[in-house]
Amino acid sequence: MADSISPVIGIIGGSGLYNIEGLTNTRWERIATPWGEASDELLFGELSGTKVIFLPRHGRGHKIPPSALNYRANIDALKRAGVTDIISLSAVGSLKEELPPGHFVIVDQFIDRSFAREKSFFGPGCVAHVSMAHPTCPRLGDALEASAKELGLPVTRGGTYLVMEGPQFSTLAESNLYRSWGCSVIGMTNMPEAKLAREAEIDYASIAMVTDYDCWHEDHDAVTVDAVVRVLLDNAEKARNLVKSVLPKIGAPRGLCPAGCDRALEYALITAPEARDPAALANLDAVAGRIL
Repeated sequence: MADSISPVIGIIGGSGLYNIEGLTNTRWERIATPWGEASDELLFGELSGTKVIFLPRHGRGHKIPPSALNYRANIDALKRAGVTDIISLSAVGSLKEELPPGHFVIVDQFIDRSFAREKSFFGPGCVAHVSMAHPTCPRLGDALEASAKELGLPVTRGGTYLVMEGPQFSTLAESNLYRSWGCSVIGMTNMPEAKLAREAEIDYASIAMVTDYDCWHEDHDAVTVDAVVRVLLDNAEKARNLVKSVLPKIGAPRGLCPAGCDRALEYALITAPEARDPAALANLDAVAGRIL
């Protein structure tokens, strides 16, 4: 197969998902990055004959809040470890009546309302602008949809994820505003994660797991923390089954991504080669080494 790729699947686990059961040949390893420390060590292993690398987004034990996550280090570490595809899992609130607690949404769009995070690997000394028009990989989305349906999971293909800064939840006015924009779910972690995965030329897909209705819903005030935690843990178990089901579909050798996710930097660099800062380039050795 021309340009054959042997996939290494990165799994980023969100709230309630701090491990992947069933992996063999496992080891935890800290990967050094020029951007600082990732959220945790990476768990290397194999499942269904596929190489898998798992990262607990908030660290084991959920120690790091969304705004304090080192998103650049997380994505850089996964890239350095050889990851070609990322399945991102995160807990969210629902902004639509038809997406109740326990529902899964295969996200295809984002609105980024975060403001306190480093959002790019590029900057002074080496400037690049990648396209984010279609921020998730449709090939991965197809595989996730097929697996979710095979498992009988309640799933919706397509939806917009509103990323808020946090750590507080939204006000009622904000919640209603986001609903008026047509958003499907609201969470705190998929940006700038998706942007950085695109800059690193890693195929990226997002599974949003609904734990509760956001505060717009008339039943919201009756929701207890215990109820949310029950849904969270149930979702995590379903997510593990989804990962196990989808790996054989996306783990076989393949060609280049039809959507071009793995070639996002092809025409993105705008700084002339002679004007690029060697120090900036040194930091980009993993994420942009293919084109530098």
